[in-house]
Amino acid sequence: MNLIGNPQYTIRPVVSGDLNQLCALEESSFRGDRLSRRSFRHWIKTDNRVFLVAEQDDTLLGYVLVLLRRGTRLARLYSLAVGPAGRGKGNGKALLTAAEDASSRSGRLYMRLEVAEHNSAAIALYQQLGYRTFGSYANYYEDSGNALRMQKRIRYRPENLHTAEVPWYGQRTEFTCGPAAAMMAMAGLDPSYTPNASDELALWREATTIFMTSGHGGCHPIGLALALQKRGFNCEIYLNQSGTLFIDSVRNPKKKMVMEQVDADFRQEAAEHGLRIVEQDFTQGQCQHWLEQGALVLLLISTYRLDGKKVPHWVTLTGMDSECFYVHDPDVDDEDNPLDSQYLPIARDDFALMSMFGKERLRTAVVIKRPDKT
Repeated sequence: MNLIGNPQYTIRPVVSGDLNQLCALEESSFRGDRLSRRSFRHWIKTDNRVFLVAEQDDTLLGYVLVLLRRGTRLARLYSLAVGPAGRGKGNGKALLTAAEDASSRSGRLYMRLEVAEHNSAAIALYQQLGYRTFGSYANYYEDSGNALRMQKRIRYRPENLHTAEVPWYGQRTEFTCGPAAAMMAMAGLDPSYTPNASDELALWREATTIFMTSGHGGCHPIGLALALQKRGFNCEIYLNQSGTLFIDSVRNPKKKMVMEQVDADFRQEAAEHGLRIVEQDFTQGQCQHWLEQGALVLLLISTYRLDGKKVPHWVTLTGMDSECFYVHDPDVDDEDNPLDSQYLPIARDDFALMSMFGKERLRTAVVIKRPDKT
């Protein structure tokens, strides 16, 4: 595609034949934190990205690489580079604008990025294009430099956004997404509370199903609600099944017996403590109502649309608008970047499918309110 107003160079999608020039561009553009030849080869071949180059007379002047996280409306500027021959010609602005357009056409609503806090030229460019700083990372780069976190909405949708200020906490084990999601809700509802590793494991011990498909068990919604209730929060559970949860994922009869006992015990304890269990599905309208009333919601999703794995996973619902749900995902993304796990936008249509798990199409929500909320 020819860039309007700049007939002397072209912006086009990357091709495999660009590999050598990309490596040379990287070498001339950055002193550290460079992409390797192997990384370039990977991103050229994969499809969950926007990868564009600026070319003049068969010479690459610059490139832009944007990652498109599966199952979300979020794009992340991964790398933007302009070589010496392309500087002072508006290449950086043109490449980023083109990447925003391509990302928007791929259904993304937001672009996020990190930039070195001392890189005044890049920061000025991003601010000129509408990016706003919303956080920072200390010791982010190889040279221990700090990074600013910036974001821009790249495709307009009516705002109507109901969102809560919720601290993010990353799960420290592969099986404690439920406790991590619960602690984020606790911290969002009670600013005096700080999530910590000790509570993460304590909550898991109180809420675990003991067994799952393999390895350690995950957290039962009733178990999580009981644990939160013990800590002073008012909870109610929406659950579209009356039978033992997650049992279809386990084949061993003895393990099934244990899970059945755990499920029965949780239900009995809930009855004894007056924990409300609504055995019906919940709607997106109810989720919006809960948020408007000051509650937070733990939701069980299937990660298939995020990472291709059919694994049950707990997230914290932190906001929603006419287009998207926004969640805090306690699991960091493949790039180990917590930024992409906070207020993660998920399209409403996608979320309707993601919030069902397994052959039994389990849907459940744990609604959490402050003690003074009814």
